[in-house]
Amino acid sequence: MKQMNETEKYLSTEFGIHPEVLETVAQAEKDVAPVFARLDDIMAFNQYKVLKAFQKCRISDVHFNWTTGYGYNDGGREALERVFAEIFRAEKALVRPIIVNGTHAISLALAGVLRPGDEMIYCTGKPYDTLEETIGLRGEGKGTLKDFGISYRQVELTPEGGIDLPALEKAMGPRTRMVCLQRATGYGWRKAISIQEIAAWTAFVKARRPDVICMADNCYGEFLDLREPLEAGVDLMAGSLIKNPGGGLALTGGYIAGREDLVDLVSYRLTTPGIGGECGLTFGQTRNMFQGLFLAPRTVNAAVKGAVLCARVFERLGFPVSPGPEEPRNDIVESVELGSPEALTAFCQGVQAAAPIDSYVTPVPGDMPGYEDPVVMAAGAFVQGSTLELSADGPLRPPYIVYFQGGLTYEHSKFGVIKAAQALKDKGLL
Repeated sequence: MKQMNETEKYLSTEFGIHPEVLETVAQAEKDVAPVFARLDDIMAFNQYKVLKAFQKCRISDVHFNWTTGYGYNDGGREALERVFAEIFRAEKALVRPIIVNGTHAISLALAGVLRPGDEMIYCTGKPYDTLEETIGLRGEGKGTLKDFGISYRQVELTPEGGIDLPALEKAMGPRTRMVCLQRATGYGWRKAISIQEIAAWTAFVKARRPDVICMADNCYGEFLDLREPLEAGVDLMAGSLIKNPGGGLALTGGYIAGREDLVDLVSYRLTTPGIGGECGLTFGQTRNMFQGLFLAPRTVNAAVKGAVLCARVFERLGFPVSPGPEEPRNDIVESVELGSPEALTAFCQGVQAAAPIDSYVTPVPGDMPGYEDPVVMAAGAFVQGSTLELSADGPLRPPYIVYFQGGLTYEHSKFGVIKAAQALKDKGLL
């Protein structure tokens, strides 16, 4: 075993990290150095793209000012939405703190555009758990899409994890109004959807049904590539500000971006017909949103590097991982198949112990709104629920997969990996 450097000595002395864990992590870092170099190139491109958008939209400190009441003529809100539209190559964007999370943003996109009698198709299999009640797969009678006469169909991914285009073509019927994809893994064991796959999907759909709307759930996917889904032909996309584009500074919020006519429809659902996006107080949050967006490429890069390191460390420790450490990255999530509820819980407890906030809390499985199974969640974040910050979670169902993501700095994400491995070692699960 090599001699420990000063940082490793500190981790061993102050945090009780076993030398074998530190050695495994150090070797894993060497293994993935070429991957990190490629990720740095993507980060730099996106950083300059964001900077260019700020300059083109002539952002000033006047855009950080408060408005009150209805929020009419909120220059900061309007400028922020122009910057989002510029970065994501959208005709229009809604960026609001009153959008409570990614599920809300996606729900607005669906409910704002779809009408009774329409059909929507998800072509990446079952959507994320919290969307099931939005659609009406669970919880009827709560104002779901199903309650309003909007039907749902689902097309599974191919065994290789790609979009099954022939099956999608068969599924599309005369009532099909929208086809949707979830870019990120969610609570599944599959690769995230790449921009290249999205481009092939939209081209395929538009060649057969130009009237059908292509909508992307872009949560966890922003700034992972040189292009975003709208540049690949998507008509509408949605995401959360406490994930990638908030940069760790946005306190809440979500966005919807895309074709102007579709974003207008969504704005009428967000507020009310006749008002749309003209109202909506930003509660003095534009400064955090602007600054978080500016920092987002660097923060996302840190999180992605942490995910790559997690993949290599736990692969070395003998666990199945998805994606592999050298595979392309299209979201910030790393999945590790742990094989038992004890290992899943221990992993999350290790990540919680690595947090700056609530590090003394011990996560245990429990029921959560919107989830079918008990879930164990580790999140000691400055912003509650921010999964761009270091976190890990997973449902208590076989094969007991944990989903590791986030880290405002690479060093913190790396420490989450270290503490997760140490927790498994302490419990005799390595």
